[in-house]
Amino acid sequence: MTVPKPLRLHVPEPSARPGHETNFSYLHLSPAGLVRKPQHDVLPSQTADLAFSLIRVLDDDGRAVGPWACEVDPAVLRKGLRTMLKTRIFDSRMLMAQRQKKMSFYMQSLGEEAIGSAHALALHDGDMCFPTYRQQSLLMAREVPLVELICQLMSNARDPLKGRQLPVMYSVRRAGFFSISGNLATQFIQAVGWAMASAIKNDTKIASAWIGDGATAESDFHTALTFAHVYRAPVILNVVNNQWAISTFQAIAGGEGTTFAARGNGCGIPSLRVDGNDFMAVYAASQWAAERARSNLGPTLIEWVTYRAGPHSTSDDPSKYRPADDWKHFPLGDPIARFKQHLLHLGIWSEAEHDQLQSELEAEVSTAQREAESFGTLLDGHTPGAASMFEDVYKDMPRHLRQQLSQVEA
Repeated sequence: MTVPKPLRLHVPEPSARPGHETNFSYLHLSPAGLVRKPQHDVLPSQTADLAFSLIRVLDDDGRAVGPWACEVDPAVLRKGLRTMLKTRIFDSRMLMAQRQKKMSFYMQSLGEEAIGSAHALALHDGDMCFPTYRQQSLLMAREVPLVELICQLMSNARDPLKGRQLPVMYSVRRAGFFSISGNLATQFIQAVGWAMASAIKNDTKIASAWIGDGATAESDFHTALTFAHVYRAPVILNVVNNQWAISTFQAIAGGEGTTFAARGNGCGIPSLRVDGNDFMAVYAASQWAAERARSNLGPTLIEWVTYRAGPHSTSDDPSKYRPADDWKHFPLGDPIARFKQHLLHLGIWSEAEHDQLQSELEAEVSTAQREAESFGTLLDGHTPGAASMFEDVYKDMPRHLRQQLSQVEA
């Protein structure tokens, strides 16, 4: 009789640690223009191949190729590049401000700018996004004043959230940007509920839910998929796979040997896996999913394959758990450089215009920062007054709180 071998667990590991070059062969890639584009009413079971391949539009020469390539107004393309560049410049300056102790905390979206920028431009006014903490490009695309955002980051006297949220956890209802939650994955099920409510009211607005690869391991992710499928909620379920959670590789959340898009298929939801560093692919896939939702065809799950180029946050040191030059070797490249090359290829952009735009945006962000700092920074203690804790809690303040407020103001 053969003696069975002892059982053992498999613990996924990244393909490289500090001091070694990452082997990105674990990524399932597809050539630009190769992946098919189905009709909007496709059955979930007929999208299995789309959950494992990779939808790409821009080739190595910056040309838009294949069935997902679509005609886009040049004004929209230029706004897309402006939004991406503005997001990167804003991130860079706010990171510097945090290092100067003007704010307590910051999180960049370096390397991920194409996803929120293109997605926002594919949505309609009134559609509600339920983001995580790396979708500031949604706000940039919807032209939210930078002063307002910086005051929130600095938790100063003009912070629109009055110091009640961690920096970068914005809430801008008028821009369709639902309050960011520090409890990961809760926004996913909230987005499905909002979409269901929109349908119950016979409205025309859809929801867009956002989650990172790591947070897909949370139970709320799976609950959201169930409700979205059962009730055919008009929602786009976005999974940003930037390869890393806080310090754990995406395989720990279940990305090894399969894809995050495949989870949607398993729940009866049409699913796409898309090059998140390809503005044109993001725009096309977002439009496709939005059209499905608006046509009462139900949800779509999209896995955006990208790379977190910077630290998880200003409290993180990625050199402790991954090679320092990883982003340079990431096969999907820099989203801004790729999209710029596309606009140059179309003849609607030039190097001179790019340099001018960069200078203009640097000045715009710098001016907004100076104005925001005039209302205070973390260094000088100009924070919302104690009385502000009583505001925006009840529509009509109850008597016991009015009594407490009078004691604070006395």
